[in-house]
Amino acid sequence: MGISATQVKELRDITGAGFMECKSALAEASGNIEEAVIVLRTRGQAKAEKRAGRTTAQGLVGHYLHQGEQVGVLIEVNCESDFVARTEDFRTLVKEIAMHVAAANPLCTRREEVPVEDLEREKGIFRAQFEDSNKPPNIIEKIVDGKLRGYYEQVVLLDQPSIRDPKITIGEMINAAIAKLGENITIARFARFKVGESPS
Repeated sequence: MGISATQVKELRDITGAGFMECKSALAEASGNIEEAVIVLRTRGQAKAEKRAGRTTAQGLVGHYLHQGEQVGVLIEVNCESDFVARTEDFRTLVKEIAMHVAAANPLCTRREEVPVEDLEREKGIFRAQFEDSNKPPNIIEKIVDGKLRGYYEQVVLLDQPSIRDPKITIGEMINAAIAKLGENITIARFARFKVGESPS
């Protein structure tokens, strides 16, 4: 089946992927845009996993000040080379993540950084909701795990749905950038400041 330039442009506008990548994904998805998006995300995840162990010693410290200058963010995003750090795509990614942090106020970057006491508190709350449900303990634990995923989406930056496109998480956005730029990309740290809030 022939893939039109209009279809390729539409997919590029949605994903930011290259022309040939979009054409290939559309061919694999028989011209279905939604399926082609999934194909590109899957490829991005695979490429990201291949590059996951590579050292990221370059990058940028980005910043974002929200309107009214009441909320500000500093963030360090790393990549493998100074060349990629200076590209417009990388700079846009850093800015996008900084804006997201300002709006979504994550607690930490990745799941492993969630304080153990916070996790145990949340699990206790979830379990207590099913104390009188007569459900078997193994079923309750599965429900708790499902609710924990929802908790991670609230507090973990990489798990949060993007404020610009809630269909993708920040982690998926980074994986797409890894696939496009050809280098491993990691978030080293961030700090969010709001006028009137004391540091935790």
